[in-house]
Amino acid sequence: MSAGEQPDDHTGMLRRPDLPRPRNPPDDEPVPVRGVRGPHLQVSVVVPTRNEVHNVAPLLRRLDAALAGVAGEVIFVDDSDDGTQREIERVRATVRLPVRIHHRAAGQRAGGLGGAVTEGFALCAAPFAVIIDGDLQHPPETIPDLLAAAVRDGADVVVASRYVAGGSASGLSGTVRHFVSSGSNLLCRLAFPRRLRGVSDVMSGFFLVRVAAVDTAGLRPDGYKILLELLATAGQLRVREVGYTFAERHAGASNASMTEGLRFARRLFALRVPRAARFALVGASGTAPNLLGTAALHHLGLHYLAAAIIATQAAIAWNFVGCELLVWDRRDGSRLRRYPTFALLNNLDLVIRLPLLALLVGRWGVGVGIATLLSLAAAVLVRYLVVDRLVYRTRPVPPPTGRRAPRHLSGRARPTARERTLVPAAAAAGEEATDAPG
Repeated sequence: MSAGEQPDDHTGMLRRPDLPRPRNPPDDEPVPVRGVRGPHLQVSVVVPTRNEVHNVAPLLRRLDAALAGVAGEVIFVDDSDDGTQREIERVRATVRLPVRIHHRAAGQRAGGLGGAVTEGFALCAAPFAVIIDGDLQHPPETIPDLLAAAVRDGADVVVASRYVAGGSASGLSGTVRHFVSSGSNLLCRLAFPRRLRGVSDVMSGFFLVRVAAVDTAGLRPDGYKILLELLATAGQLRVREVGYTFAERHAGASNASMTEGLRFARRLFALRVPRAARFALVGASGTAPNLLGTAALHHLGLHYLAAAIIATQAAIAWNFVGCELLVWDRRDGSRLRRYPTFALLNNLDLVIRLPLLALLVGRWGVGVGIATLLSLAAAVLVRYLVVDRLVYRTRPVPPPTGRRAPRHLSGRARPTARERTLVPAAAAAGEEATDAPG
């Protein structure tokens, strides 16, 4: 399938892929799926891939064996350039499970790995979705345990954890990766002590979600840690954990990079700090080039009002970069086209600042530096309201017709009669269970 999907121009949210869209049916309505034994589709396994051509065959064979007796499907969301898509098409004819492919071409891979998972959610036809990496570090054999825990305990999210009984992080190569993983996990739990209380492996990329319990369409992940996004932004969810052994990578190179680490840090900051506060912080940082520029130009002999106008242009450029990276991130369209509007609106606050500056300096004898700081403080609220409404305005997106509202909007979802029949009675014992209060 050709990839033509784009982030929405106004909301910045990922559009649903332009594919025939499965739906979440009423609880008493079966989902017929060609090639799946039994009356209902039970689980959709979403596999985001990037250059995993050598891992496809063993992964699909293990998924096929692990889900024997479970009515499932596999959805590959592929961001590869190495022939992974062709390998999936070749191997899927050899397995029992139905396999679908959604390929995202270069330039259409918004949100990185998290964006791929979000688009995979949109394609799930089953009541449960399992997210699993394509490199076999997440054992497919654990999926029935995740599904059993969800049905038995009425869980909305079941996390495959490396840090509970039965779990191990032995597949992490090297001391640095161990330190980064455990440190990032600790940082997330410190940032969200209530929402993540009792969740031992926030950085896990292997987990199950009850699709009806979370507003997956409202997720805006940027990077590879979509579980953090889900737990930090959703309503009150019942969370369980199941231990698993994190294995060594089967083939290929890890997709972890400095860029993904910076994405994670930026997204954690955005999730924890409200937008208005982020805007204020960026604006506060912009006072440095404004104050220093005004003082330097005035010291060189330029009139203080002219110096303030010129220094404001440097501060506007600084603030634009900060707003793009930290306040209104991942907006579609050209930044060069947004900048003139941003600069014009920010220059309008000179209508407020220059008279106030002239009054403070010329009438009351306040120093140029202090007067500049006071005039900036007076204009910041007006600037935020104007920029928020005109440059980065959002428009409400109506829910897709024929789909039910997420159950968490009207109360936490309990397992339905249909879901309780999805998993064989034998459930793995001794699993660690934790609640994650909202």
